[in-house]
Amino acid sequence: MMVRNTNRHFKFDWITIILFFLLVGFGWLNILSASHAGATINYFDLSQPFGKQLTFIFLTFILIILLLSIDAKFYERFSGVIYIVSMLSLVGLFLFGKTVNGATSWYDIGGMTLQPSEFAKIATALAVAKYISDLNTNINSFKDQIRTFAIIIIPAILVLLQNDTGSTIVYGAFFFVLYREGLPKYYLTIGVSFIILSVLSLKFGATKTSILALLFLIGFHFLSKKKLKIFQSFFFLLIAIALSFGVKFFYQSILKPHQQDRISLWLRLEKDPQKLEQMKRTFAYNLNESEKAISSGGFTGKGFMEGTRTTGKFVPEQHTDYIFSTVGEEWGFLGSAFVVIIFVLLLIRILHLAELQKSQFSRVYGYGVASIIFIHFFINIGMVMGLIPTIGIPLPMFSYGGSGLWAFTILIFIFIKLDSNRINEW
Repeated sequence: MMVRNTNRHFKFDWITIILFFLLVGFGWLNILSASHAGATINYFDLSQPFGKQLTFIFLTFILIILLLSIDAKFYERFSGVIYIVSMLSLVGLFLFGKTVNGATSWYDIGGMTLQPSEFAKIATALAVAKYISDLNTNINSFKDQIRTFAIIIIPAILVLLQNDTGSTIVYGAFFFVLYREGLPKYYLTIGVSFIILSVLSLKFGATKTSILALLFLIGFHFLSKKKLKIFQSFFFLLIAIALSFGVKFFYQSILKPHQQDRISLWLRLEKDPQKLEQMKRTFAYNLNESEKAISSGGFTGKGFMEGTRTTGKFVPEQHTDYIFSTVGEEWGFLGSAFVVIIFVLLLIRILHLAELQKSQFSRVYGYGVASIIFIHFFINIGMVMGLIPTIGIPLPMFSYGGSGLWAFTILIFIFIKLDSNRINEW
């Protein structure tokens, strides 16, 4: 007779917790450096970002205690309810939301703003984990694939309608989760092909891209062991041509001028020197100054609170999305490498723990946590260094903001709680 182990002694993964607080602590030091003014610093000055962030960090400890006190099964049982409440909070923004920098993504509560889109990622991760882990769900079934995609797409559309493109892109992270759980490989092929064709059509034009697609299909037909039928090749060619011209139309007619300019600058589409200079003085000013700050740091950096571009406020709102430029200038290559290594270690640790889970729900949720953090980390650092187009997205646990800090705290510590309950799983 099998007896279930009911040992209620929970063992939390302290490696993940330590990595989390290393990022939070180092992030706050850089927020302090990027936002302080004058020689005298009142660390609890709530009129300054570093004072507010310190308050958010103190409240984070209370939040962590609460999250770890709740029964692990609660998060699975009530994942559907959490998801619905989260979607309602996104819908409510259209009626009661506050517009900041063109995006209606915040609730103004007693002078404090709250961004529900940050918390919607958690709700989506829980809902996806719950649906995939259901005994009646088969990820290889097209019907279940559509339902899973719907769970992900609904919040993405709601966030996009708020004019928050950065947060919308994050929902693409769930592709990694689905792929781990057995999503057919042709979805990966479709996704990669879409990205390549989109970039090529913008860079070289729709006609040249269509010709390249034709040459690729011809080469694939003669060189590949697995031959495509003529009608299949013709169908793929038509799709490629339609996509090439469609992307061009979307870029020219649908995207807003500032979005076009960002892509144009990234792909080096603009050849006019005068317009390029104008771009650097306007919407690309933050990026340009951020790159200068990072490059000026050298190998060891200029020292804490010694960065001339940071203390001189050359990078506006440096404590938010461009916080990594402070790291680059004041801590140099060594400090930047330290941040990257900590993030990589955190991701590896979460994925390792996810694979150890006995419950599919916990495993899927763990992969969701790692994927969301990775997308934020990859896009933010790539953006700050000019490797990808400018997208408003914070660096997890690092950038200023209570909503972002608390959202990532909830995201990570729910998984830590689920992992601690592993001993009680069948």
